[in-house]
Amino acid sequence: MTTLGVTGGIGSGKTTVCGFLEEQGARVFYADIEAKRLMREDPDVQAAIVDAFGEAAYDEEGALDRAYLADRVFGDAEQLDRLNAIVHPHVFKAFEAAKARAADAEVSLLVHEAALLFEAGGDEHVDTTAAVVAPDANRIDWVAARDDVTPDQVRARMQHQLPQDELRERADHVIENDGSLDNLRRKSVDLYWAAVNGE
Repeated sequence: MTTLGVTGGIGSGKTTVCGFLEEQGARVFYADIEAKRLMREDPDVQAAIVDAFGEAAYDEEGALDRAYLADRVFGDAEQLDRLNAIVHPHVFKAFEAAKARAADAEVSLLVHEAALLFEAGGDEHVDTTAAVVAPDANRIDWVAARDDVTPDQVRARMQHQLPQDELRERADHVIENDGSLDNLRRKSVDLYWAAVNGE
């Protein structure tokens, strides 16, 4: 079994690529979804978040107050690093468990999809990596429409992520999402077979 880390900036199309990889038989571990689940459900993670950010991080029913936490960490690199230091080790532990399950199921390719793959050290947990990149104008238009936000708000989010040129340099494979959906599917299929074959 091969493990592949897939990353890309906001609006690049990395989730779409992962969907195409699933069509080929890959199993996908979505790190960002797992992180949200851990913050909602894992007692150790919850206790650490309360210790770091206060009891107001969760409401009286024990539900995560995402707006409160976002207000505390976004725009403050030190606080964001503090939150990531709590959550990421648990995400990697969950990925190792997913890896064991995938091996037992004789899955050929297990994908670790993460927006912060390199920043969090996730590339150290996989055999090979791929970055999905797309023209900035396309990314801005797509995210603005998807999230009902302004182009300037999308640009602000992009500032907190690795530049695409750096992703191109660090990844083993690069998928340029600059054409049609069918074109992206073909590139994703090529990526699947390259990863499975150790290319």
